[in-house]
Order: sequence, then structure tokens, then C-alpha cells
Amino acid sequence: MKKLLTLMLILSSISANAAWAQSESSTWYTDLQAMDSGQLTLLIILAIVLGVILLLLILMVYLMSFMKAIIRKESPEKVQQASWWDKFKERFVTGKMDEAGGLAERKKMMADHSYDGITELDNFMPPWLQWVFTLSTVFAIIYFVHYSVLGTGKTGIEEYEEELRVEAIAAEQRQENMASSIDEDNVAFDSSEEAFSVGKSIFEVNCAACHANDGGGGVGPNLTDEYWIHGGSISDIFSVIKYGVVSKGMVPWEDQLTPLEIQQVSSYIMTLEGTTPANPKEPQGEIYSPEENSSEAEEVTEGTSGAVSL
Repeated sequence: MKKLLTLMLILSSISANAAWAQSESSTWYTDLQAMDSGQLTLLIILAIVLGVILLLLILMVYLMSFMKAIIRKESPEKVQQASWWDKFKERFVTGKMDEAGGLAERKKMMADHSYDGITELDNFMPPWLQWVFTLSTVFAIIYFVHYSVLGTGKTGIEEYEEELRVEAIAAEQRQENMASSIDEDNVAFDSSEEAFSVGKSIFEVNCAACHANDGGGGVGPNLTDEYWIHGGSISDIFSVIKYGVVSKGMVPWEDQLTPLEIQQVSSYIMTLEGTTPANPKEPQGEIYSPEENSSEAEEVTEGTSGAVSL
């Protein structure tokens, strides 16, 4: 009867402990799900650190036992029993070199490789060197077949041409990015033939209706003389074309033309100055002189620098 009661108490204790463990595990799992990414990352790092510490402790215990075995000079059977690392090292790294015999045997080994009194000994080749030689040979065969026999690999010339093609695409993309970033602050006069040709075609299609094909003017002002209403620099012309002059009937062209096209047509308009149109319109605005404009800019710059220095 006592044994039966004792057994029942043990079973009830085990079931209670199991229920407590199950409730604890469910609470732990719920808490883990409720953690955010930062806390979960910290928990994983902590677990990794603890794992490393545990591994170091195991290695220390192993090292201590190994040192004790050396110090105590265990039995020959245990000392002679090689570990897995010793077996691996002997098979794949260092190898096992047979001990050479006497002097007569070594001379016999070198007798077949004697030339002019110079003897050659057939030295032991460790396994790692044999593996390097084998893998190098296999790689050389695959390389030769891949490039020279099958022709599936690219030659040096083909790789160079491919790099040139990739660089040409990258240069075109850079040029497009630079062209899209042109505005009235960094625009510059483009005197290339391509800019002249494109600018002329844009002018004839979009600007000739108001300024005439030769730039002599009509509804719009004359573009061949030295008089300008809004300034005659490349930046001024670019701004007028881009933003327009709504009060005088000129629409903005920034939605119809790209920044590069506005630069090209602006550069073409600057080449019209000094030409002789068939029916020029009377001058409008003020005379624009690049020299005066540059001197005024220098005066503004000097005045600004002087104010800063003070």
C-alpha cells in the first residue's frame, strides 16, 4: 500500500512538473514572438557569444586533459593511439615517410640518377604537394579545353572589346545624366557641328515662325543684331527659351525640349549675330557687349570679396 501511494505521488509530481514546463514553454514562445527585430538580433548575438564561450571551455578542458596525459606519462597503449587529427594530417598533409636505411641503401637509391658525379635523391613528396600538382594539372587541362579547343571562353581581345562596349554604354549614360542636368547656371556655348546642326533644325521647326528662318525677326525680335531685350549671353538666351516670355507671347519650351536641345538651339542663335537677314526687323532692347558684361561680373566679384575680407 505504501509503495502504491509513493508511486502515485511520484506520478502526480511528474505530471505537475510537465504542466509547469509546458506553460513556461508557451510563455517563452509568446515572449519570443512579441520581440521586435532589434531585441531578437541582440538575443541571437548573445546566443552566439554563449556558444563560443561554451566551445572555448570545451577546448580548454580537452587541452587540460591532453596536458595531464603528457605530464603523467600515460600507458604506451594510450600514447600510441593516434587521434583523428593525427590520422588526417598523416594522410593528407604531412604523409608518412619511410625511414631511410643505411648509407649503402641510400647510395643504391641514387645510383640511377648520377651524372658527372652529381647524384639525385628521390625525395619524399608530401600529400599536400601531390594534391597541388594534381589539381593544377586538372585545371590546366580544363582551361586549355575551355579556351583553345571548345572556344567557349573569351580571349583577351574579346574581353577587351567587351569592356570597351560596357564603358561606351556607361559613358553614354553619364553623358545623358550630364545633359539632363544642364540649366541656366551651368550652360555653356557648344560650337560643335552636331550642336549647330541640331540647333538649326530645332530653330527652323519651332522658332522660325516668329523670328524668320534667317533670324531677322517678325513677330519676335531680330536675333542677328547686337540688341537684346533680355540679355545676349548663352545663359540669358537659355533662360528665355526655357521659361519663355509669356507677357510678349513666347511660351516656355522646357516641357517640349530637353536641356541639351535648349543648349544646342541657344548656341545656334548666338551664331546668328552679325549675319545679314533678308528683311531685318528694327533693333529692340539694348546693346549687349560680352566685354562689359564680364567686367561687371568682375566688379561684383571684387566687391563681394572686399566685403568678405572686411
